[in-house]
Amino acid sequence: MSETPLRNNPVEHPASTPTRREVYEAGVRRRSNRIALISTVSVLLAIVVLVPLAPGWEAVQRAFFNGRVFAATFPGLLEAFFLNVMIFAWSAPLIAISGLAIALCRDTRAPALFPLRLFGIAYTDIFRGLPVVLVIYIVGFGIPGLGLPRPWNSPYIWGTLALVLVYSAYVAEVIRSGIDSIHQSQRSAAASLGLSDQDTMRFVVLPQAIRNVVPANMNLFIALQKDVALLSFIGPVEIFRQAGVYKSLYANFTPYVGAALIFLALTIPATRYADYLMNKQNRARS
Repeated sequence: MSETPLRNNPVEHPASTPTRREVYEAGVRRRSNRIALISTVSVLLAIVVLVPLAPGWEAVQRAFFNGRVFAATFPGLLEAFFLNVMIFAWSAPLIAISGLAIALCRDTRAPALFPLRLFGIAYTDIFRGLPVVLVIYIVGFGIPGLGLPRPWNSPYIWGTLALVLVYSAYVAEVIRSGIDSIHQSQRSAAASLGLSDQDTMRFVVLPQAIRNVVPANMNLFIALQKDVALLSFIGPVEIFRQAGVYKSLYANFTPYVGAALIFLALTIPATRYADYLMNKQNRARS
C-alpha cells in the first residue's frame, strides 16, 4: 500500500477581499459623507431661499452684485492686482532671508554673540506685537517725512520695508520653532563626526528645520498676499485702492466684491496646497 505524501494546501483568500473592519469603516465613511452632503445642501438651500426674502435684499443686490458694474470694473481690478503680485514677489524673498537671519540670531549659543540673540528676541517681540497697518503708517509716512530725494521717498520702497519688518518676525519664529524641533541627538551625531557648530547648523539642522516649517510659512505668505492691500493707505494704487476709486465713480460697492473674488482665486488654491503639504508631513511622521 503506497502512501500518498500529504501536501500543504492552505486556504487561499483573495488579496482583494476586504476584512470585516474595513467593510465597517467604509460604511461609516459613506454614512458620514451622506450626512455631510445633506447638511451642506440644506444650508445652501436655506441661504438661497431665505436671503432673497429679506426686506432689503433688492437694495443689497443693486449695491453689491450689480452685473453691469462688475463687467465694467473687473478688467481694471485685474490690472491693479498685478501691482499686488509684484509687491508680493519682491517682498517674499526679502522676508524669507531676513526671517532666517533673525532665527539664527535667536538660536546662537556662543556667549560672545549674546547681543545678536538679544537683538533677535527684541525684534520678534516688537514687530509681532505691532499691527501691520500701524507699522505701514509709521514707516510709510515717517521716513519720507525726512525729505529724502527721489526715488527714496517712494511709498513702494517704504511700504515694502514695513511688510518685511513685520513678516520677518513671524517667519523667524516659525523657523526657530523648526530648529528647536530637531532632536539634540542630531547635533551630537554631527559633533561626533567632527562637524563644527556652524557646519552642523548648515548641513544637518537647517535642512530638516526648513523642510518641517514649509507648510506654516506657506500660510504666512498667503496672509502676506492679502496684507499687501494695506499699502493703499500710503499711496500705491493697487487693487484695494482701485476698487475704492471705482466705488466712488459708480456709487456702487460691486468693485469690492470683484476684488474679493480675485483674492480668493489666488489664495484658495494656495491654502489648499498648504493643507496638502501639512497632511503629507503628518502622514510621513505617522
